[in-house]
Amino acid sequence: MPVFAAKGTRDFLPAEMRRRLAVIQTIRDVYATFGFEPLETPAMERVETLMGKYGEEGDRLVFKILERGEGGREGKADLALRYDLTVPLARVMAMNQGLPLPFKRYQIAPVWRAERSQKGRFREFYQCDGDIVGSTSLLCDAECIAMVHLALEKLGFSDFVVHVNHRALLRAVVTAAGVADRETEVLVAVDKLDKIGVDGVTKELLERGIPESAVAMLWTILEKPEDLEAVWAAVARGLLAAEWGEEAVDAASKAVADLRTLFAHLRSLGATQIVFDATLARGLGYYTGPVYEVKLLEGGVGTVAGGGRYDGLIGMFSGKQVPAVGISIGLERILVVMEERGMAAGATSPVRALVTVFSPDTVTASLELAAGLRRAGVATEVWLGKPGELGKQFKYANQRGVPFAVVLGPDEIAKGIVALKDLASGAQEMVDPDELARRLT
Repeated sequence: MPVFAAKGTRDFLPAEMRRRLAVIQTIRDVYATFGFEPLETPAMERVETLMGKYGEEGDRLVFKILERGEGGREGKADLALRYDLTVPLARVMAMNQGLPLPFKRYQIAPVWRAERSQKGRFREFYQCDGDIVGSTSLLCDAECIAMVHLALEKLGFSDFVVHVNHRALLRAVVTAAGVADRETEVLVAVDKLDKIGVDGVTKELLERGIPESAVAMLWTILEKPEDLEAVWAAVARGLLAAEWGEEAVDAASKAVADLRTLFAHLRSLGATQIVFDATLARGLGYYTGPVYEVKLLEGGVGTVAGGGRYDGLIGMFSGKQVPAVGISIGLERILVVMEERGMAAGATSPVRALVTVFSPDTVTASLELAAGLRRAGVATEVWLGKPGELGKQFKYANQRGVPFAVVLGPDEIAKGIVALKDLASGAQEMVDPDELARRLT
C-alpha cells in the first residue's frame, strides 16, 4: 500500500530544513533589530475565536476539530487549527491587558488552511508575522513595511514591490460607484484582480448582482490605479456628484492624507520599492486602514508578504478599542523562489568533521577526541557503523556534506597525533590533537 503525506503538507529532510532555518533566522534577526520580541501561541484555538474574523471566504477555509463524544458524532466542532497568527495575537492582548504599549511582537510558526494546493501554496505553511499593538501612529505602519523591505533585501531579493492602499479610500471608491451597501462583495471580487484580471472581476461583480453602471463607474475611478492623486480626484467627484456629503469626502480625504504621510515615512526609512495601488483590497475582513502586499516581479508565486492596520480586531475580544497593525511574510513562497533561483543558503552540513573509528580497539580514543572537539565548539560526528572500512566512512561524510574526516588508528595513537583528511581535495596531513579544534574552525 503506497504511503503519502497528507495533501497540502510536506516532510522536510535535513538539507531542506537547514535552508528553511537559515531563512527563518535571517527574518528573525531583522525583526529583532526593529525591537520586536518573540511570542508563541497554541496551534489550536476555540472555534468561536477564529470564526467571523476572516470574511466569508476565509471562514470556509478554517480547519475545524470535532468535539469528542456525542457532539463529534453529530459533526459539531469546538476547536480549530489557527488560520493565521493575527487573531491569536488579538486574543492574547485581550487576555493580557497589562502589557506595556506599544507592544511589538513577532511570531514565526505554522498555520493551516483548507484550500487547494498549488505552487507555493499549501494547507500547512509558515507565516513570519510582526505586529505593533497600542498605537495609531502611521510610524507603526511604516516600520512594519520597512522591516519586511529590509528582510527581503537581506535574503537577497531586489525585484520586489510593496503595493500600498487604504481601506477607507477603497470604501470611498465603492461608495462613489454607487454600491456602498455592497462593499464587502465588491472588495472580495476586486481583491482577485491580479489573479483573474479586469474581465474576470467584472464577470464576478455582475454575477453577484452589482449593476453594470456601478461596475463601469468603478473602472472609471480606477482608470489609473497607481496614481493616488488621480484616484482621489475621481473619488471626490463621484462622492460629490452622488451627494454623499462632506462626511464621506472627509473620510476619504483623511485616508489620502494618511497615505501621503506613510509614503514620506517610508522614504525616510530607506524603503524605496513602494507603489500606490488603488485596486489592492486584502481579503481579510478585519482591516481598517492602510493595507499592503509585497509582490515579486518574477517567479510566478504572487504575493510573498502582506498586512495592514486592524484597529477593530482586538476590541472584538476585549470590549474596547485597541489599535494594531502588522505584516506577515509567507515563508513557503519565499523558499520556492529562492530554490528556483539558486538563492537558498544553509544546504551544507554544520558538522565540520567526522571522527572515524579505525577498529573496535580504537573506539575509546575516537570518542574522547570527539568529546574534546565538541567542548571546543566544533560540530563533530563519530562514525556509528561497523568499525574499519575507512573508505565507507569517507563516502558517508561526503554524502552528508561534512568537509573533513579525522583518522585515529593505532599508529596515530602511538605517536600522539591524528590524521586530518580534506574530503574535497583528498589531501591528508598529520596534526597535533591540541591544534585540531583550531584547524577545524
